[in-house]
Formats: sequence, C-alpha cells, structure tokens
Amino acid sequence: METHSKNEERRSMVFLRKGPKLPAWEDALLAGREPKSLLKRGLRYVSLSLIMKGMTTTPDFLWGLHEVQKLNLSRNQLVVIPPSLGKLDRLVVLNLGGNCLKCLPKEIGLLRNLKVLFVNMNCLKEVPAELSLCRKLEVLSLSHNCISQLPLSFTDLTNLRKLNLSNNRFVQIPLCIFALRSLDFLHLGSNKLENIAESIQYLVNLQIFIVENNNIRSLPRSLCYISTLELLNADYNAIQTLPDDLYLLRRLRRIAWNPMDKGLHIAHNPLSRPLPEVVEGGLDALFNYLRDKKERN
Repeated sequence: METHSKNEERRSMVFLRKGPKLPAWEDALLAGREPKSLLKRGLRYVSLSLIMKGMTTTPDFLWGLHEVQKLNLSRNQLVVIPPSLGKLDRLVVLNLGGNCLKCLPKEIGLLRNLKVLFVNMNCLKEVPAELSLCRKLEVLSLSHNCISQLPLSFTDLTNLRKLNLSNNRFVQIPLCIFALRSLDFLHLGSNKLENIAESIQYLVNLQIFIVENNNIRSLPRSLCYISTLELLNADYNAIQTLPDDLYLLRRLRRIAWNPMDKGLHIAHNPLSRPLPEVVEGGLDALFNYLRDKKERN
C-alpha cells in the first residue's frame, strides 16, 4: 500500500510540472506533441498551416515559433490578431484570409521580411499605416472587406507588384496607389468608383487592370498610354464613350468575354451608337474606328 501511494504521488508531481492545462481545441491541435513538430521544412521555407481549425483565438504557442516563414491561419473564426504577431519577424508569407478580423495590429510593421500578405474576406474598415514599413511586400490582397481609404504612407511600398482591393467601399482610387510604379496587377472591381484619375498613367508597368462592376462613366485618355496593358476589364459600368487613343494599347489582343481572358472587357455598358455594333466586329474593327474618328477630328 505504501509503495502504491508513493507511485501515485510521483505521477501527480509529473502532471503538475507540465504546467497549466491547454484549452481543449489547442490540446487537440498539438495532440501531445511539441509545437515545433507542427512545422514543415520545405526546400525554401519553414511553414505552418492551421487552416480550417475552427479557431476563434490564436494559440499562445504560435508566437514562440520564431523560425516560421510561411504561416496560414485562413478560414477560421479569428476576431483579433494579437501584437505578438510582431515576434514572427522571419515571416515571408502570411495568410489571414477568411476570418472575422476588424483590424490588424500595428506590430505587423515589424515583419520586415514579409513579401506576401492575404487579409481578404474579413471585416477590415482600415489598414494600419505601419504596414508600409513592410518594404519588401510584393503581393497584397485586401479584397472582400469594408475599406474605403488607404494610408498615404503606402507610397513607401515601392516593391508592391500585385494589389487586390476588390469588393470594398472605395469611391475613388486612393492617391497613394499612383506612386506604386512596380504594380503589374491592380484589381478594384466591385467598389463604388465613379471615375479613374488621369494619374493612372504613372503605373507604367501595369499589365492587368480590373475595374469591373463599378459606376465608372468614362475611361481617361491617359489610360491609353500604359503600353504594358494586356488585360483591361471595365465590364458592368456606366461607360458611354471610349477614348480615341484606345488603339494605342497594342497588347490588348481581343475583345474578351471570358473573365479570365486577356484583352479588352467592355461588356454590359451603355455604349453610345455605333460603338455596340463596332465592338461586335472585334478589337481590330474598334481600333480602326477610333483611329479614323481621331483623324477626322
């Protein structure tokens, strides 16, 4: 009996040394393993995926995994990301898409190695100015949120190449975007835009420009000077006329109907006659019409 009692005491002491009990879902996530065992070591990155785990809060052990470079927390029910995010300063790719986030911590600016950030499909109303401290950022998706403006400090994101702001509440294109000369992809579809500023011409490397499903009444003449454009999608707007210099966009190969196709998308607009009939004849017919019209004037 005495031996049995001592064994029970030893087992109790071992249990106590393990520390406080983890929340049930976090305990299930680890299943008795060390947190580092969740990391996957690929050829390029050390990654951790916690996608679709039903999380409402982030696990505390996460912020001790300093070596992680790719972190996927998408498609959970996260309401907040704590300031501890700033501890993961080796992050290159961060996916927070498909959660319930209303804001991002200002400590996100400590992620100086970050190149790719997805915060799409959340409840953001604003973006912290500190994000502009992530100077290596190349890809940023903020689609499907409630954002209506961006910080002016975004002009510092000089390496940004792809920016998705679709399905938000922008009434005009934020001025800071026109300073992002490295952009080759810009998606502003499904907002509340009524015009495109002439400053669009400063995006000299833009290849894909999507402004479908807005309230745009006309395309600016300066848009025609972005010779790199391969896809221009202005479907579902209020456009009645097209700029005469549109034929200068020689990399637009066709009138496109499939959303994924490169070319000029101009369907579902109240184009004034004879433009609808001309468009039916294809892009060459449209460009010839616009060129002839310009020469006549």
